[in-house]
Amino acid sequence: MGRGGITLQQMSFEELSQSIARDSVPPEMNQALTGLWHAAKGDWTAAHACAQADRSRAGSWVHAYLHREEGDLGNAGYWYSRAGRPMPGQGVALQDEWAEIARALLADS
Repeated sequence: MGRGGITLQQMSFEELSQSIARDSVPPEMNQALTGLWHAAKGDWTAAHACAQADRSRAGSWVHAYLHREEGDLGNAGYWYSRAGRPMPGQGVALQDEWAEIARALLADS
């Protein structure tokens, strides 16, 4: 069970956002979502460690996002490829991509 009795299968995007705003520790989630949680809290190092620990396409997508966030587009491109995803265009804001990834991963859980 996660915080407040919410399991990952029940967690919505809004509940994830609320956890980011109020909690100092992430709820019980898979590594990819935990990485996004840390990224939203501004802890790139913890986010990257979570993404590296998740060898799935979801983990690779988060990993790609993180390298895009840091400006390492070459490395990001590699991870987008591993995730089976195109690199977003220059006009795609990081916060919009973060929300897209979070919603997709929550829907798949």
